[in-house]
Amino acid sequence: MSAETSDSPAESERADRTMHFSMTGVREGFIECIPIALSVAGYGIAFGVLAAQSGVTVAEAAFMSATVLAGAAQLIAIELWAHPIPVGTIIATTFIVNLRYVLMGAALQPWFSRLSPLQSYGSVFFTADENWALTMGEFRSGSRRGAFLLGSGLAIWIFWISATVVGAVSGAAIGDPARYGLDFALTAVFIAIAVELWDGRSRLLPWAAAFGVAIGAASVLPGRWYILLGGLAGCFAEVVRVAA
Repeated sequence: MSAETSDSPAESERADRTMHFSMTGVREGFIECIPIALSVAGYGIAFGVLAAQSGVTVAEAAFMSATVLAGAAQLIAIELWAHPIPVGTIIATTFIVNLRYVLMGAALQPWFSRLSPLQSYGSVFFTADENWALTMGEFRSGSRRGAFLLGSGLAIWIFWISATVVGAVSGAAIGDPARYGLDFALTAVFIAIAVELWDGRSRLLPWAAAFGVAIGAASVLPGRWYILLGGLAGCFAEVVRVAA
């Protein structure tokens, strides 16, 4: 007489929490992120134009986009570009702006702690604000496609580099990117992402705290401190809300 065995509740829970990292997840993440990547490309063209106008070669602009993959940091670097190049100022400013990635990485930790270090860190390299938000929504919905961030990041990476080259090559013909609304492309993307991430009034406090602190910091502090301070304020408000 054979006896059927069943998983214990603990084993079932572990199975439910398992992340799957596969080429299928990469492909699906890539395809789902294409609409956002196209919007990011508009911003990439603007960066390429400004880079060319600052005296940066097409190859240098493309190399920066391939290795940095951070629109805000790259635009800041181009705004500060001069001869001689103020290396210290550029590094310090972009470091402050990109500190938000610490918070973004911490938010992904519950999911990526179930992946190998190579899978996690390889995916994190391709993290941008846009596909991070898309991935957070994906994981919160219960998806276990661990390669989604990598696939969506590859889409943004490819479109970002390609758009940078287009902007840098045709910079003289395009002129001022603001004439075509390219400077608003990233703002439009973030508005759409914010709408997608909104999940009810319970999130109003952290959103309001982040918005209020960011606006206040932007009006009294130089540079891009408002990005980091707004993010920290939102995190603190959410901790207070959950603990209350």
